[in-house]
Amino acid sequence: MAELATLARPYAEALFQVAVKGDLKQASSELEALSAVAADSRLRQFADAPSAGAGQVFDLMTSVVKTPLSEASKNLLRTVIDNGRLSVLPEIAAQFHSLVSERSGVSDAIVYSAFSIEPAQLSDVVASLEKRFKRKLNASVQLQPELIGGIRVVVGDEVLDTSVKARLEQMKAALTA
Repeated sequence: MAELATLARPYAEALFQVAVKGDLKQASSELEALSAVAADSRLRQFADAPSAGAGQVFDLMTSVVKTPLSEASKNLLRTVIDNGRLSVLPEIAAQFHSLVSERSGVSDAIVYSAFSIEPAQLSDVVASLEKRFKRKLNASVQLQPELIGGIRVVVGDEVLDTSVKARLEQMKAALTA
């Protein structure tokens, strides 16, 4: 994963620098559409075939994408195809999204929970987390029954783990030390 992130970062940053001067929302939606197409295994199989030229792959992708593409997105797509990095496009989109979120002061947070969280409870949890992390959060919930209880929150590279599973592991480590 780290290798993919390393490959994707320069592309995401370059597109971000161009998109800041224009329309970030449009660039983001275009990149999401390209990413969805690039994630298709049949398209990647076609792109990886020695008989497929870069122009053919570009034409196929632009014909499949429903969103009209800006010149910046077309240039990014050409560069990614020419450099053989089509498989990196979903990671480029993820990193671009992170850059846009960072600029707007909002971070994505994933709340892992053993049980489903009601919307009212989630808004209380998010309010507490925003105070803790000192920024606005765009939270999504994913169920992880193995946590037993409590929650585990991931915001970027920060983790807050208040799950029963984590507490049991801490007790185990303390008792065996």
